[in-house]
Amino acid sequence: MNELTKEVASLFETLRHVNESGGEYWSAREIYPYLGYTQWRRFEDAIERAKESCKSASQPIERHFADAGKTSPMPNGGTKEIPDIHLTRYACYLVAQNGDPRKTEIAQAQTYFAIQTRYAEIQQMEEYQRLSTEEEMRLFLRQQMREHNTELAEAAQKAGVKEPWDYARFQNAGYKGLYNGMDEDAIHSHKGLTKSQKILDHMGSTELAANLFRATQAAEKLNKDHVQGKANANHVHYEVGQKVRKAIADIGGTMPEDLPTAESIKRIESKQRKLGKVEQKKLEQSNDEKESD
Repeated sequence: MNELTKEVASLFETLRHVNESGGEYWSAREIYPYLGYTQWRRFEDAIERAKESCKSASQPIERHFADAGKTSPMPNGGTKEIPDIHLTRYACYLVAQNGDPRKTEIAQAQTYFAIQTRYAEIQQMEEYQRLSTEEEMRLFLRQQMREHNTELAEAAQKAGVKEPWDYARFQNAGYKGLYNGMDEDAIHSHKGLTKSQKILDHMGSTELAANLFRATQAAEKLNKDHVQGKANANHVHYEVGQKVRKAIADIGGTMPEDLPTAESIKRIESKQRKLGKVEQKKLEQSNDEKESD
Protein backbone atom coordinates (compact mmCIF):
# COMPACT_ATOMS: atom_id res chain seq x y z
CA MET A 1 0.00 0.00 0.00
CA ASN A 2 1.50 3.34 -1.00
CA GLU A 3 1.72 6.27 1.42
CA LEU A 4 -1.19 8.18 -0.15
CA THR A 5 -3.53 5.20 0.12
CA LYS A 6 -2.43 4.57 3.71
CA GLU A 7 -3.15 8.20 4.56
CA VAL A 8 -6.63 8.13 3.02
CA ALA A 9 -7.50 4.80 4.69
CA SER A 10 -6.20 6.00 8.06
CA LEU A 11 -8.12 9.26 7.80
CA PHE A 12 -11.51 7.74 7.06
CA GLU A 13 -11.09 4.96 9.59
CA THR A 14 -10.22 7.59 12.21
CA LEU A 15 -13.42 9.50 11.37
CA ARG A 16 -15.55 6.35 11.59
CA HIS A 17 -18.07 6.14 14.46
CA VAL A 18 -19.87 3.14 15.92
CA ASN A 19 -23.39 3.50 17.32
CA GLU A 20 -24.92 1.67 20.29
CA SER A 21 -26.06 -1.17 18.05
CA GLY A 22 -22.55 -1.70 16.71
CA GLY A 23 -23.29 -0.13 13.32
CA GLU A 24 -20.63 2.07 11.75
CA TYR A 25 -21.29 5.54 10.38
CA TRP A 26 -19.58 8.75 9.32
CA SER A 27 -20.69 12.29 10.16
CA ALA A 28 -21.20 14.30 6.96
CA ARG A 29 -20.19 17.42 8.87
CA GLU A 30 -16.89 15.86 9.84
CA ILE A 31 -15.88 14.41 6.50
CA TYR A 32 -16.88 17.10 4.01
CA PRO A 33 -13.73 19.26 4.48
CA TYR A 34 -11.61 16.16 3.83
CA LEU A 35 -13.42 15.62 0.53
CA GLY A 36 -12.23 18.97 -0.77
CA TYR A 37 -15.37 20.98 0.04
CA THR A 38 -15.17 24.37 1.74
CA GLN A 39 -18.93 25.02 1.82
CA TRP A 40 -21.50 22.75 3.46
CA ARG A 41 -24.22 23.68 0.95
CA ARG A 42 -22.05 22.44 -1.92
CA PHE A 43 -21.57 19.16 -0.11
CA GLU A 44 -25.32 18.92 0.48
CA ASP A 45 -25.77 18.94 -3.30
CA ALA A 46 -23.50 15.87 -3.56
CA ILE A 47 -25.50 14.18 -0.78
CA GLU A 48 -28.78 14.80 -2.63
CA ARG A 49 -27.34 13.26 -5.79
CA ALA A 50 -26.11 10.31 -3.72
CA LYS A 51 -29.62 9.83 -2.32
CA GLU A 52 -30.99 9.65 -5.86
CA SER A 53 -28.39 6.99 -6.70
CA CYS A 54 -29.39 5.11 -3.56
CA LYS A 55 -33.04 5.24 -4.62
CA SER A 56 -32.17 4.08 -8.14
CA ALA A 57 -30.34 1.10 -6.63
CA SER A 58 -33.54 0.18 -4.74
CA GLN A 59 -31.83 0.78 -1.40
CA PRO A 60 -33.71 2.46 1.50
CA ILE A 61 -32.46 6.04 1.75
CA GLU A 62 -33.32 6.35 5.45
CA ARG A 63 -31.13 3.36 6.23
CA HIS A 64 -28.02 4.91 4.69
CA PHE A 65 -28.66 8.65 5.22
CA ALA A 66 -29.86 9.40 8.76
CA ASP A 67 -30.65 12.98 9.73
CA ALA A 68 -28.71 13.92 12.86
CA GLY A 69 -28.85 17.65 13.59
CA LYS A 70 -26.76 19.21 16.35
CA THR A 71 -27.27 22.29 18.49
CA SER A 72 -24.46 24.79 18.94
CA PRO A 73 -24.34 27.61 21.55
CA MET A 74 -24.44 31.16 20.18
CA PRO A 75 -22.09 33.91 21.49
CA ASN A 76 -25.02 36.09 22.57
CA GLY A 77 -26.92 33.23 24.19
CA GLY A 78 -29.34 30.66 22.84
CA THR A 79 -28.51 27.85 20.45
CA LYS A 80 -28.32 27.26 16.73
CA GLU A 81 -29.42 24.09 14.94
CA ILE A 82 -26.65 22.66 12.74
CA PRO A 83 -27.83 20.03 10.26
CA ASP A 84 -25.80 16.83 9.98
CA ILE A 85 -26.31 13.45 8.35
CA HIS A 86 -24.96 10.10 9.53
CA LEU A 87 -23.72 8.15 6.53
CA THR A 88 -23.19 4.41 6.23
CA ARG A 89 -20.14 3.13 4.36
CA TYR A 90 -22.35 2.60 1.32
CA ALA A 91 -23.65 6.16 1.60
CA CYS A 92 -20.09 7.49 1.78
CA TYR A 93 -19.32 5.52 -1.38
CA LEU A 94 -22.33 7.05 -3.16
CA VAL A 95 -21.39 10.55 -1.99
CA ALA A 96 -17.85 10.09 -3.31
CA GLN A 97 -19.23 8.77 -6.62
CA ASN A 98 -21.48 11.82 -6.91
CA GLY A 99 -18.93 14.36 -5.73
CA ASP A 100 -16.92 16.80 -7.81
CA PRO A 101 -14.58 14.54 -9.87
CA ARG A 102 -12.14 17.44 -10.28
CA LYS A 103 -11.28 17.24 -6.60
CA THR A 104 -8.29 15.00 -5.82
CA GLU A 105 -9.84 14.17 -2.44
CA ILE A 106 -13.00 12.86 -4.13
CA ALA A 107 -10.98 10.61 -6.47
CA GLN A 108 -9.08 9.15 -3.51
CA ALA A 109 -12.30 8.62 -1.52
CA GLN A 110 -13.97 6.94 -4.52
CA THR A 111 -11.25 4.31 -4.65
CA TYR A 112 -11.18 3.79 -0.88
CA PHE A 113 -14.94 3.48 -0.32
CA ALA A 114 -15.55 1.49 -3.52
CA ILE A 115 -13.08 -1.19 -2.44
CA GLN A 116 -14.15 -1.19 1.19
CA THR A 117 -17.87 -1.26 0.37
CA ARG A 118 -17.58 -4.21 -2.00
CA TYR A 119 -15.31 -6.05 0.43
CA ALA A 120 -17.79 -5.48 3.26
CA GLU A 121 -20.67 -6.75 1.10
CA ILE A 122 -18.84 -9.99 0.38
CA GLN A 123 -17.71 -10.40 3.98
CA GLN A 124 -21.25 -9.98 5.26
CA MET A 125 -22.69 -12.64 2.98
CA GLU A 126 -23.65 -15.63 5.06
CA GLU A 127 -22.29 -18.00 2.42
CA TYR A 128 -18.89 -16.29 2.41
CA GLN A 129 -18.55 -16.46 6.18
CA ARG A 130 -18.75 -20.24 6.02
CA LEU A 131 -15.91 -20.57 3.51
CA SER A 132 -12.58 -21.87 4.71
CA THR A 133 -10.66 -23.22 1.71
CA GLU A 134 -9.42 -21.74 -1.57
CA GLU A 135 -11.65 -24.17 -3.49
CA GLU A 136 -14.74 -23.03 -1.59
CA MET A 137 -13.90 -19.36 -2.17
CA ARG A 138 -13.32 -19.99 -5.87
CA LEU A 139 -16.67 -21.77 -6.24
CA PHE A 140 -18.48 -18.95 -4.43
CA LEU A 141 -16.80 -16.13 -6.37
CA ARG A 142 -17.20 -17.92 -9.71
CA GLN A 143 -20.95 -18.16 -9.11
CA GLN A 144 -21.02 -14.49 -8.12
CA MET A 145 -19.17 -13.74 -11.35
CA ARG A 146 -21.79 -15.59 -13.40
CA GLU A 147 -24.60 -13.61 -11.78
CA HIS A 148 -22.92 -10.21 -12.09
CA ASN A 149 -21.79 -10.86 -15.66
CA THR A 150 -25.48 -11.27 -16.47
CA GLU A 151 -26.19 -7.89 -14.87
CA LEU A 152 -23.25 -6.38 -16.77
CA ALA A 153 -24.56 -7.78 -20.05
CA GLU A 154 -27.99 -6.27 -19.35
CA ALA A 155 -26.44 -2.87 -18.56
CA ALA A 156 -24.34 -3.03 -21.73
CA GLN A 157 -27.39 -3.93 -23.81
CA LYS A 158 -29.25 -0.88 -22.45
CA ALA A 159 -26.28 1.22 -23.56
CA GLY A 160 -26.55 -0.15 -27.10
CA VAL A 161 -24.22 -3.16 -27.03
CA LYS A 162 -26.57 -5.66 -28.65
CA GLU A 163 -24.75 -7.94 -31.09
CA PRO A 164 -22.52 -10.81 -29.88
CA TRP A 165 -19.43 -9.39 -31.58
CA ASP A 166 -20.09 -5.97 -30.01
CA TYR A 167 -20.35 -7.57 -26.58
CA ALA A 168 -17.06 -9.39 -27.18
CA ARG A 169 -15.41 -6.01 -27.86
CA PHE A 170 -17.09 -4.59 -24.75
CA GLN A 171 -15.73 -7.43 -22.59
CA ASN A 172 -12.28 -7.01 -24.09
CA ALA A 173 -12.36 -3.32 -23.17
CA GLY A 174 -12.76 -4.26 -19.50
CA TYR A 175 -10.03 -6.88 -19.70
CA LYS A 176 -7.66 -4.41 -21.38
CA GLY A 177 -8.18 -1.90 -18.60
CA LEU A 178 -7.59 -4.46 -15.85
CA TYR A 179 -4.85 -6.49 -17.58
CA ASN A 180 -2.66 -3.65 -18.84
CA GLY A 181 -3.81 -3.73 -22.45
CA MET A 182 -4.30 -7.49 -22.85
CA ASP A 183 -7.51 -8.70 -24.48
CA GLU A 184 -9.06 -12.13 -23.99
CA ASP A 185 -6.81 -13.83 -26.57
CA ALA A 186 -3.69 -12.29 -25.04
CA ILE A 187 -4.72 -13.38 -21.54
CA HIS A 188 -5.35 -16.92 -22.81
CA SER A 189 -1.86 -17.01 -24.28
CA HIS A 190 -0.23 -15.42 -21.23
CA LYS A 191 -1.94 -17.87 -18.86
CA GLY A 192 -1.16 -20.88 -21.05
CA LEU A 193 -4.84 -21.59 -21.76
CA THR A 194 -6.40 -22.91 -24.94
CA LYS A 195 -9.21 -21.03 -26.67
CA SER A 196 -11.72 -23.61 -25.46
CA GLN A 197 -10.83 -22.92 -21.82
CA LYS A 198 -12.67 -20.06 -20.11
CA ILE A 199 -10.45 -17.52 -18.40
CA LEU A 200 -12.76 -17.20 -15.40
CA ASP A 201 -12.71 -20.97 -14.84
CA HIS A 202 -8.94 -20.86 -14.29
CA MET A 203 -8.75 -17.90 -11.92
CA GLY A 204 -7.87 -18.20 -8.26
CA SER A 205 -10.02 -16.41 -5.65
CA THR A 206 -7.89 -13.22 -5.70
CA GLU A 207 -8.14 -12.81 -9.47
CA LEU A 208 -11.85 -13.66 -9.44
CA ALA A 209 -12.45 -11.00 -6.78
CA ALA A 210 -10.70 -8.37 -8.92
CA ASN A 211 -12.84 -9.27 -11.94
CA LEU A 212 -15.98 -9.35 -9.82
CA PHE A 213 -15.21 -5.81 -8.68
CA ARG A 214 -14.67 -4.78 -12.32
CA ALA A 215 -18.00 -6.28 -13.41
CA THR A 216 -20.09 -4.84 -10.57
CA GLN A 217 -18.60 -1.34 -10.85
CA ALA A 218 -18.92 -1.24 -14.65
CA ALA A 219 -22.58 -2.30 -14.52
CA GLU A 220 -23.32 0.26 -11.82
CA LYS A 221 -21.63 3.10 -13.71
CA LEU A 222 -23.35 2.24 -17.00
CA ASN A 223 -26.73 2.30 -15.26
CA LYS A 224 -26.09 5.31 -13.01
CA ASP A 225 -24.72 7.53 -15.77
CA HIS A 226 -27.27 6.30 -18.34
CA VAL A 227 -24.44 5.65 -20.78
CA GLN A 228 -25.51 5.38 -24.42
CA GLY A 229 -23.54 4.14 -27.43
CA LYS A 230 -21.20 1.21 -27.93
CA ALA A 231 -18.05 3.33 -27.94
CA ASN A 232 -19.05 5.07 -24.69
CA ALA A 233 -19.88 1.74 -23.02
CA ASN A 234 -16.52 0.31 -24.06
CA HIS A 235 -14.76 3.40 -22.71
CA VAL A 236 -16.54 3.09 -19.35
CA HIS A 237 -15.63 -0.60 -19.05
CA TYR A 238 -12.00 0.13 -19.92
CA GLU A 239 -11.80 2.98 -17.39
CA VAL A 240 -13.32 0.84 -14.63
CA GLY A 241 -10.81 -1.91 -15.38
CA GLN A 242 -7.99 0.64 -15.16
CA LYS A 243 -9.25 1.96 -11.81
CA VAL A 244 -9.43 -1.55 -10.36
CA ARG A 245 -5.88 -2.15 -11.57
CA LYS A 246 -4.73 1.10 -9.95
CA ALA A 247 -6.44 0.12 -6.69
CA ILE A 248 -4.54 -3.19 -6.74
CA ALA A 249 -1.29 -1.30 -7.32
CA ASP A 250 -2.07 1.17 -4.53
CA ILE A 251 -2.48 -1.58 -1.95
CA GLY A 252 0.62 -3.41 -3.16
CA GLY A 253 -1.25 -6.37 -4.62
CA THR A 254 -0.20 -8.71 -7.41
CA MET A 255 -1.37 -7.72 -10.87
CA PRO A 256 -4.01 -10.15 -12.22
CA GLU A 257 -1.88 -11.26 -15.18
CA ASP A 258 0.87 -12.26 -12.75
CA LEU A 259 -1.37 -14.47 -10.60
CA PRO A 260 -0.97 -18.22 -11.19
CA THR A 261 -3.30 -20.12 -13.50
CA ALA A 262 -5.58 -22.27 -11.36
CA GLU A 263 -6.98 -25.75 -11.87
CA SER A 264 -10.19 -25.77 -13.89
CA ILE A 265 -13.12 -24.96 -11.65
CA LYS A 266 -15.09 -27.58 -13.57
CA ARG A 267 -13.00 -30.25 -11.84
CA ILE A 268 -13.71 -28.71 -8.45
CA GLU A 269 -17.43 -28.59 -9.23
CA SER A 270 -17.27 -32.24 -10.32
CA LYS A 271 -15.52 -33.19 -7.06
CA GLN A 272 -18.17 -31.32 -5.08
CA ARG A 273 -20.97 -33.13 -6.89
CA LYS A 274 -19.34 -36.51 -6.23
CA LEU A 275 -18.81 -35.57 -2.59
CA GLY A 276 -22.45 -34.52 -2.36
CA LYS A 277 -23.58 -37.87 -3.76
CA VAL A 278 -21.40 -39.74 -1.24
CA GLU A 279 -22.81 -37.68 1.64
CA GLN A 280 -26.35 -38.22 0.36
CA LYS A 281 -25.75 -41.99 0.16
CA LYS A 282 -24.39 -42.03 3.73
CA LEU A 283 -27.46 -40.13 4.92
CA GLU A 284 -29.80 -42.55 3.16
CA GLN A 285 -27.95 -45.55 4.66
CA SER A 286 -28.14 -43.98 8.10
CA ASN A 287 -31.88 -43.41 7.72
CA ASP A 288 -32.38 -47.00 6.53
CA GLU A 289 -30.51 -48.31 9.59
CA LYS A 290 -32.65 -46.19 11.92
CA GLU A 291 -35.82 -47.47 10.32
CA SER A 292 -34.70 -51.10 10.70
CA ASP A 293 -33.87 -50.68 14.42
